Amino acid sequence: MIFRRSERGKAPVEPVTLKILVAGGFGVGKTTLVGAVSEIKPLRTEETLSEAGRPIDDTSGVAGKHTTTVAMDFGRITLRDDLVLYLFGTPGQDRFWFLWDELATGALGAVVLADTRRLEDCFAAVDYFERRSIPFVVGVNCFEGASRYPAETVRQALDLDETVPVVLCDARDRESVKEVLIRVVEHAMAAAAAAREPVTT
Repeated sequence: MIFRRSERGKAPVEPVTLKILVAGGFGVGKTTLVGAVSEIKPLRTEETLSEAGRPIDDTSGVAGKHTTTVAMDFGRITLRDDLVLYLFGTPGQDRFWFLWDELATGALGAVVLADTRRLEDCFAAVDYFERRSIPFVVGVNCFEGASRYPAETVRQALDLDETVPVVLCDARDRESVKEVLIRVVEHAMAAAAAAREPVTT
C-alpha cells in the first residue's frame, strides 16, 4: 500500500485508488498507452503472434505488429498525492473477451482507444461499456500517416451519446495520455453525480 504525506508534519494519508480499463481493437495501442504513462514497470502478458493465429487475428493496418496481449497490461499512475490510478489494458481479440468481465469488476471507468483507419474495431468495446453503464472516454490514437478527423466526426461515426467525451491523443506521449485519464475520472465523477440527483416529475 502507498502512503504519502500531503503536508510537512502531518500524518501519512492513504490515497484513493481507482481502477481504469483501457480497451479497444487489436493493435490499437493499448499496451503502448499503459507503458507511456505508468510510473512503475508495466506488467505485460504479450506473446508472439503465431502462424496458427493468422487466420483469426486481422493484422491489416498493423502489419508491423508481432506480439499480442493475451491476458492484460497493468500499470499505475499517481495523479495527486491522494489519488492513484491503476490501469488495466484488456486484450483486443474476440477469443480473449471472457477476461473482460473479471477486469471490469470495480472499474471507475474506461478508455476506448480508437484507430480511425479501423474504427469499426472499437464498436465491441463501446457496446460493452454502454451495456454495463460503465463511464468511458473514446481516445482517438493519432497514428502517423492516419487521416485526422475532428472529434465530433468520430462521435457521429461511432454513434456516441453527446455526453461521451472524445479526445484526440498520442498513446506514446505521457502528457497526452494523462489528459485522457483525467477526462475519464472527470466523466465518471460527473456520471456518478448525475445518478445521485433525485428524479423530479
